[in-house]
Amino acid sequence: MSKLTHLDDSGAARMVDISAKPATRREATAEGFIHVAKDALQAIAEQAVKKGDVLATARIAGIMAAKRTADLIPLCHPLPIDAVSLDLAIEATGIRATATVATTHGTGVEMEALTAVSAALLTVYDMAKALDRTMRIDGIRLLRKSGGRSGDFVAE
Repeated sequence: MSKLTHLDDSGAARMVDISAKPATRREATAEGFIHVAKDALQAIAEQAVKKGDVLATARIAGIMAAKRTADLIPLCHPLPIDAVSLDLAIEATGIRATATVATTHGTGVEMEALTAVSAALLTVYDMAKALDRTMRIDGIRLLRKSGGRSGDFVAE
């Protein structure tokens, strides 16, 4: 097993020193899904939810969350984000969120992409919970990443 980078030799948490790493283009894409009851999903699609446009609000929430990941996840580095895209697609049983985040820096943006998806799906839940309290978020995962010392990754 490889050494955990966020622990020092005594096992205490630490922020990884990335000062010697070159700034290179790095990108990550993550996805997640929220299962939504048919009636609530229809209301979201028709923009008939009392709180407003669910998908537009969720998209903004996800983008904002990506930019604030270091404030939410204790050992993440604050990064200059070059781009964030967040797509929300209505499917037969719910909504799929897909976020892609890019930076030119010394560490990757996997956590930013995962945070964007998580915040977007939580926002969908918050805005539509009056219509469906049975909504379930799952499948949040990294789809792919590029750049950095560890190279490219593509999920199966």
